[in-house]
Amino acid sequence: MEELLELKEYLEQQRYAEALALIGEMEEMSRDDKINKIYSYTVILLLHLIKQQAEKRSTRSWEFSIWNAAHEIQRINKRRKTGGHYLESADLVEILDEAFPTALKKATLEAFEGRYEAEQLISFFDPERIKQQALDMLLQEQSQ
Repeated sequence: MEELLELKEYLEQQRYAEALALIGEMEEMSRDDKINKIYSYTVILLLHLIKQQAEKRSTRSWEFSIWNAAHEIQRINKRRKTGGHYLESADLVEILDEAFPTALKKATLEAFEGRYEAEQLISFFDPERIKQQALDMLLQEQSQ
């Protein structure tokens, strides 16, 4: 809200260069917020995919969490007025890579009742396959 008041002041004072700079900062803050939300949902998506692959089973709750995380990532990533997406495929791959260690650490607490450390748990599945599965889901969601 502070930024909007500052922007109004710049415009009233005809300080257009400063107004444009502030608008650029506000756009960057908005994009960063979207990236942070997408990252959080990516951790959830990967967590449940890891548990499915490692335990070789699924639950309705995990399936809903997977669907919901993919759905929310797509919703957040969609540009409302101009169309398109904030993050393209390469950006999503980068977020998947960044989020994977966090998801794996969380999975060690949940999968197999927390009996395995990350190094042991990762031997039950192929990390690249899980990241590709997640990316495919996100790209499929984008095309719909």
